[in-house]
Amino acid sequence: MENPKLAINGAARAVQDSPPESLFKWPILTEEDEAAVLRVVRENKFSGTDITEEFQRQFAEWQGRKYAIAYCNGTMSLTSAMFAIGLGMGDEIICPTKTYWGSVSQAINFGATAVFCNINEMLSMDPADIERCITPKTKAIMVVHYFGYPADMDPIMEIARKYNLYVIEDVSHAQGGLYKGKKVGTFGDIAAMSLMSGKSFAAGELGVLVTDDRKLYERAMAFAHYERNNANYITECEDLKDYYHIALGGAKGRANQLCSALALGQLKYYDERCAEIRKAMNYFWDLLDGLPGIRPIRVDESTGSNMAGWYCPHGAYHPEELHGLSVNKFCEAVRAEIGNICWPGGNFCLHTHKFFKTFDLYNIGKPSRIAYSDRDARDDDDLCKPSEEMWCFSVPWFKHFDKEWIERYAEGFRKVIENHMEIFDDAERAQGGRWHGTSNE
Repeated sequence: MENPKLAINGAARAVQDSPPESLFKWPILTEEDEAAVLRVVRENKFSGTDITEEFQRQFAEWQGRKYAIAYCNGTMSLTSAMFAIGLGMGDEIICPTKTYWGSVSQAINFGATAVFCNINEMLSMDPADIERCITPKTKAIMVVHYFGYPADMDPIMEIARKYNLYVIEDVSHAQGGLYKGKKVGTFGDIAAMSLMSGKSFAAGELGVLVTDDRKLYERAMAFAHYERNNANYITECEDLKDYYHIALGGAKGRANQLCSALALGQLKYYDERCAEIRKAMNYFWDLLDGLPGIRPIRVDESTGSNMAGWYCPHGAYHPEELHGLSVNKFCEAVRAEIGNICWPGGNFCLHTHKFFKTFDLYNIGKPSRIAYSDRDARDDDDLCKPSEEMWCFSVPWFKHFDKEWIERYAEGFRKVIENHMEIFDDAERAQGGRWHGTSNE
């Protein structure tokens, strides 16, 4: 090819040198954080609850809910939320098919069935598809604010009220985010989230559950906190009092206070730091506004909504606007321009994973997902097919508003789009993405 313009064909890269470390480094840790952690170490407070309870108090106040419980991780907090609402054998729980497995895989521990709902272009639960999923066995809706985008809570809550369903919000990607001026995690009956080290609210390895309902709080506490399943905490749930001091889920979910100490420090500055992230990410997407083939996954902030800390930012991809260029090849070309950042995005759709089709936890010769259901594990193959065709890709996650560097990275995307006819596309055209925990390739 004579005089190529794209780096994938031998031209100069859009980003040729290394950015400042602070542009992408997260979380931000200070001497204040280090001192708090050292206190836990020196005073051997790893397994205590005093620091954790102070974090819970502050987090509940910040979240705008009456109660908060910290757990060892987000999966345990979501599992406890399922126990709290009484999810049980034969029940069904509706979840968007594009999310991390920890949103709903643990439903099999309760003999319940995950039922998958389609997503929209923003990779968010499509309210228009929820009623299709509802049966007399439906107990709850698991709403996921995926990649920081607040799900459309007004119609979701309207449907939940119509059918008398519980709503659990998975806020693992969107701590502090707003939907029409109100924090996500305050709409449903209960909300839970991960604060692991890669999240926008990063506190080592931690989970948090929040609710306004005292009985849901007590049930969640009793599920995985044996040292707090006692008369000091369980005051209204009479049916739990015979089981004091036993974790009813058979597992210890207590938070390590190293993480609680980190979480207190992160909470102190979280909103301020997220505001700068949003400024940086909005500027990046504004630079690409109007280009064919890509759309930002972001909200219109004039509505009072926002993207919180913009965890794991992504864009929607439309190959038909770029002469059919696959998302795989598009990302390969962008990586050649800017480095190892842009990948076909998100997890694959959960309804396609063998865990939800064939895994037999109970050794009864039937997939555990439908062990106590008359559903067919293949029911979702056609019903959720539209979600497999929602293409997306990851973009840089800027932690600071550095105008010059943001413009450099945006230029890499612009170059590929404006010169996409240079690219020979022999890429695989199956749904783009990966199973979290495996390599990008």
